[in-house]
Amino acid sequence: MTALEPRPGPRTERLALPGVLSPEQVLRTVEGIAAVQRADGAIPWFRGHHLDPWDHIESAMALDAAGEHERATAAYRWLARHQNPDGSWYAAYPDTPDGVAATEPTDRGRESNFCAYVAVGAWHHYLSTGDDTFLDQIWPTVFAAIEFVLGLQQSGGQIGWRHRADGTVDPDALLTGSSSVYQALRCALAIAEHREEPQPDWELSAGLLGHAIRHHPERFLDKHRYSMDWYYPVLGGAVTGAAAKERIEEGWDRFVVPGLGVRCVSPNPWVTGGESCELALALWVMGESDRAVDILRWIQPTLRAEDGMYWTGYVFEDDAVWPEERTTWTAGSLLLAVASLGGDEATTAVFGGERLPRGLDSDCCAQGMSDGS
Repeated sequence: MTALEPRPGPRTERLALPGVLSPEQVLRTVEGIAAVQRADGAIPWFRGHHLDPWDHIESAMALDAAGEHERATAAYRWLARHQNPDGSWYAAYPDTPDGVAATEPTDRGRESNFCAYVAVGAWHHYLSTGDDTFLDQIWPTVFAAIEFVLGLQQSGGQIGWRHRADGTVDPDALLTGSSSVYQALRCALAIAEHREEPQPDWELSAGLLGHAIRHHPERFLDKHRYSMDWYYPVLGGAVTGAAAKERIEEGWDRFVVPGLGVRCVSPNPWVTGGESCELALALWVMGESDRAVDILRWIQPTLRAEDGMYWTGYVFEDDAVWPEERTTWTAGSLLLAVASLGGDEATTAVFGGERLPRGLDSDCCAQGMSDGS
């Protein structure tokens, strides 16, 4: 695929955010992601590194938000071509030069949230383009992926996090991963509803999963030091309203470094672009756009590189970027955050969630769980 022409247009104007990004800066970031995308549609972390399905999709969604729909379509076609017969994808694939056939995956594990996220990307792409042909073509891919993921759901509603490379199942559940799956299930239900193909089993699964996220932290591995476990139940749409505000306020001082961004792990002196942008998205979901803009503004001096891409993180005690890599998914998370703040309809729909189905009533569903409610 060819590089973008450096001409700002309506989409880059829309993604511009005063105090954060100018239209020219938006375009530089979009160009940076496009330059990494391979001719076959794959979007690795950066050239020479691996790609994983979740971050590949996040980058594709950023391209759609920027109006680069052909590039996003190519990314989803790559996913459809590489889906395993059971509906899954492997956790990591090697980068290869353009025109060179892909080699064996570098991680043959199959992670539930990696596989489910195609539903979020597919619905976002459809809302961005109105392309019913695309939705018809991607539906079997989404359907198979969701069926694979729900095969990992435990009796308490939580989603086991992976099939190991040896074929055995790891039933332990991650709160962040399950929260991402919850968002994906709702997007999958939206696609099914649009196609007039009801999926009552998915509705039940979404209700059970939402209940577990809101009310049963003991069903998930303890990762409380990770900021993603703090904000992802809000970002994924399971925790809303007053409970969302209470959750974010409780962890604010532990994870947010004023003027710099969001720690990946507490108390480590390392703020990361992906976590900062995702927290900004979660704040937008809660209606706190001012604080979201603050977070995005803070990371620009330390994490934005000259080429428009973003360093993964910044160790503030050492005044050093680390690791020294500029990742497509970090840039993608930034573009999705500014797209939501700017009112991009497709992006606000998949993250705001007002028009996404919620599944069956979670409290009613919980009464039927074998291990109690």
